[in-house]
Amino acid sequence: MSLPIVFHPAYEAALPEGHRFPMRKYGRLAEILAAQGLVPNGFVRPEPAGADLLAIAHDRAYVEAVLALDVTPAIERNIGLPVGESVVARSCASVGGTLLAARLALAQGIAGSTAGGSHHARRDTGAGFCIFNDVAVAARTLHAEGTIARALVVDCDVHQGDGTADCLSGTPDLFTLSIHAEKNYPTAKIAGDRDVGLPDGTDDAGYLAVLEAHVAPLLDAIRPDIVFYNAGVDPHRDDRLGRLALTDVGLLARDRFVVGAARRRGIPFVGVIGGGYATDIDALAGRHALIFQAMSEAAG
Repeated sequence: MSLPIVFHPAYEAALPEGHRFPMRKYGRLAEILAAQGLVPNGFVRPEPAGADLLAIAHDRAYVEAVLALDVTPAIERNIGLPVGESVVARSCASVGGTLLAARLALAQGIAGSTAGGSHHARRDTGAGFCIFNDVAVAARTLHAEGTIARALVVDCDVHQGDGTADCLSGTPDLFTLSIHAEKNYPTAKIAGDRDVGLPDGTDDAGYLAVLEAHVAPLLDAIRPDIVFYNAGVDPHRDDRLGRLALTDVGLLARDRFVVGAARRRGIPFVGVIGGGYATDIDALAGRHALIFQAMSEAAG
């Protein structure tokens, strides 16, 4: 079975020249996955999310302000991206992509989207390059329609998943695990169901030991109907915004561990790419490709 991989051309938005967010990584990732032969039948294209879908996890007034390109300057500064037509289209496509990947995972066992993991977007605002919280929207949608009873979010981005914790608070059947650098952004964290803050400089071996201590026991305790995995590559030692010390080998071992833990238990698994920040776009996109390598191996 080939791994279903979701991509939309809108994933790569237009940004002002010299902007620090590495937007080119999305298109380059798609090129790398195609060159690696991981999409023999092509990418699956999602339908961008509309206002009603977004409002299942976000305040309606915030959603409407974003879609009207009319957020306050303070919110735009917190997001760190220009809230214009191209960036908003990217955010809507990303949410639609994660939801589609989740539905494909439920049908076929495993799937991924080449965007997503916008885990700093809260109910009523965006932050940290995140406008809408794709994983929260997907989890709440599937839960509200009765498609799933329980979900586990495994967030391995180097930054704590404050927005996801906020958007899923009050829904204990949608459980969040965040493994992150404790001293990194955001300074004011929102507690999730389980937060594991790591010391600066944690290496491959130390990180994998933490995974072993938390992931499998949670899978067995919660017995979720789906796992959402944020495979941010910013724990890498060369990441501009990370404080940890993982290598490419360590990132791949991390991804294989999380994918394998879910697959051995027969739990549908959806992967999104999360954060990663570097000026070398080829190297950065290559790191993001690791999760799709791990999922492709597991898909058989």
